[in-house]
Amino acid sequence: MRIDVLTIFPEMFDALNASIIARAKQANLVDIKVTDIRPFSASKHKNTDDYPFGGGAGMVMTAQPIADAIKAVTGSGFQGLRVFMSPRGVPLDQALVKKLSQEPRLMILCGHYEGVDERVLEHYIDLEISIGDYVLTGGELPAMVTIDSVVRLLEGVLGDDNSAQEESFSDDLLLEYPHYTRPREFEGLEVPEVLLNGNHAAIDTWRRQQRLLVTARRRPDLLKKAKLTPKDIAFLTQEGLL
Repeated sequence: MRIDVLTIFPEMFDALNASIIARAKQANLVDIKVTDIRPFSASKHKNTDDYPFGGGAGMVMTAQPIADAIKAVTGSGFQGLRVFMSPRGVPLDQALVKKLSQEPRLMILCGHYEGVDERVLEHYIDLEISIGDYVLTGGELPAMVTIDSVVRLLEGVLGDDNSAQEESFSDDLLLEYPHYTRPREFEGLEVPEVLLNGNHAAIDTWRRQQRLLVTARRRPDLLKKAKLTPKDIAFLTQEGLL
């Protein structure tokens, strides 16, 4: 997969040169290109913002440098999705992340200031995405969140492709079960005995039940949409959670 990022703060994306994403890049599983919008500005001082028509606080990113940057990056016959990170976009959830990971290419535009000239969004953007109901200084951090969530779903990135299947918000919408490692006892707290006896069927049952309990207690809204088996329903009823 190739991901192109358009921003006026390219240095922020140095954070992608670490951890799993760095290894994915080194293994040629993903190609991430960051493009600075400023050099595309036709103005004398290479500015990328101006006062909004109609008045109001703040500045708005101008159309020309963004449009030219997009055209330079995508070229003709672009096959992929052009995304703008925006508080008014559709929520980024695991289902959307999965869809994005199946695209051959992504182009992500990062806005700043009060926003971007609407004409750019009308003509050059396919989808606006929000990472939550709050406002940040710019689209760079949301873009990095999106990239991280997408790249880790690409085949071969996590090493064990089963790793993503039992995580929170996976296909069955349940949250993840608790994890434990050495030592067996820490500050008087013991690892659950079921995880130590080698009975994999019992471990699988315990983990499923823990996912149900955590979801019911922390995100009951997800439980209403989760794929529950008759055993799941019986267990939750027994626990007084249904």
